Amino acid sequence: MPAEDIRLPELAAARLDSGSFRDPESRVFYADGEVLRALSAEGLADFEALAQSALFARAQAEGRIVRTERVDDWRALDLPLVKEPAAVLRHERVPFVSYPYEWPFSMLKDAALLQLDLLRDALAEGLVLKDASPYNVQFVGARATFVDVGSFERLRPGETWTAYRQFCMLFLYPLLLQALRGVDYQPLLRGQIDGIDPFAMRALLPLRDRLRRGVFTHVTLHARLQQRYADRAGEIRSSLSRQLADPALQRRLLDANVRKMRKLVERLRWQPASGVWVSYGERNTYSDEDTRLKEQFVEEAAAGARRRLVWDLGCNNGRYARIAARHADYVVAVDADQGPVELLYRDLREEGNDRILPLVMNLADPSPGLGWRGAERRPLWERGRPDLVLALALIHHIAISANVPVREFLDWLHSLGSELVIEFPTRDDPMVQKLLAGKRAGLHPDYEHERFERELRELFEIRKSVELPSGTRILYHAYPRGSGAGSAAAASGTRAGG
Repeated sequence: MPAEDIRLPELAAARLDSGSFRDPESRVFYADGEVLRALSAEGLADFEALAQSALFARAQAEGRIVRTERVDDWRALDLPLVKEPAAVLRHERVPFVSYPYEWPFSMLKDAALLQLDLLRDALAEGLVLKDASPYNVQFVGARATFVDVGSFERLRPGETWTAYRQFCMLFLYPLLLQALRGVDYQPLLRGQIDGIDPFAMRALLPLRDRLRRGVFTHVTLHARLQQRYADRAGEIRSSLSRQLADPALQRRLLDANVRKMRKLVERLRWQPASGVWVSYGERNTYSDEDTRLKEQFVEEAAAGARRRLVWDLGCNNGRYARIAARHADYVVAVDADQGPVELLYRDLREEGNDRILPLVMNLADPSPGLGWRGAERRPLWERGRPDLVLALALIHHIAISANVPVREFLDWLHSLGSELVIEFPTRDDPMVQKLLAGKRAGLHPDYEHERFERELRELFEIRKSVELPSGTRILYHAYPRGSGAGSAAAASGTRAGG
């Protein structure tokens, strides 16, 4: 794609992205709501090679690479970069940023396949991806999109797949753990931003798995070679470079390695437990009339104004996220259980839905700030405040299962400054009784209907409430008191969502 003379508004207030410092040739920053990328002279030469390739235009049209264009009026910016900037790009904004430790299995797998497919396409154009990080991929609904255009570079003579180890640690090993051992990888990726080390991965697998086809090469042998040749990395790299001096041979070998890795990833499968499939409808004791009235209540609340961003907290199968999506630009659907989120993602992918983003997250322990200075990966609430929050069939799990005081949970919801639809199951509700059955008598005195409603009224203005026919669940539609943010958002529907 040739450079274009694209003018931007005044860009005096440029803000560097706190998670984009690792590549000195390419740094993301923000200005006036735009997502921009500063390139060094070397980074610009690589980008121009990419822009002139057939891959770039094709992948953008297919949605596999974020839409990108050159801008011209950036030189007045004061950008504290490691290298002097030579050009600036503008990217299409992703509606909501998510991270691999929030993705169910099929999302991480699709991101891995996208990475490998783009790498093979790049090799055919004399290019390569210098990184293999899932953080370079974002999802627009159920569509994986590669956002780190600066990761493409010209293939240097004698170069190997330098990002192979990173791909294993952040893509392959988490997928293998879930597929072979049924171990949720999300806590491991959240606990170590660089992924799972080959030594740790080998230790996590029993002997029979270490000897499996593909696993032996990429885990067992990988760990062994790393241990044996850790102090001779430069020497080995030089030897490989000499062997790959022939460009045609180099490209064939790289492509063969990537193709084999893709076959391994493609073979990996994981199915949620059978009980998740059975309960994928409604995991509760709702009657048909309860469900009908609940859907009607959510529909009426969501239809009150067009909103840019809705959060559905405790989304289960996404029934109410779908209702909200009819009246919003984008919906983030969150559940602590990977099983239903996995199934929801598969459905959304089959539909080609790019309006609902399904994520795995325990709201009693939500994604924190991670990485360097705790700022490389941002907490959930710093990535775009919602205009409307759905908290349906959720509060009893937060308050009783996780022991979070009811007032603390309501305070957090109020801090979002968003319109709220919340459901309160009373102590007579079968699910609440089941949760309380495992607790000592007298615990959770704050979990009472009258007290809940009183504290809700202190923080929110209740516009409407209805008791479902079962008699044990009450729905509320409310606006936050104090800032007026909720009423303003409901009136205009213009709050930022990314």
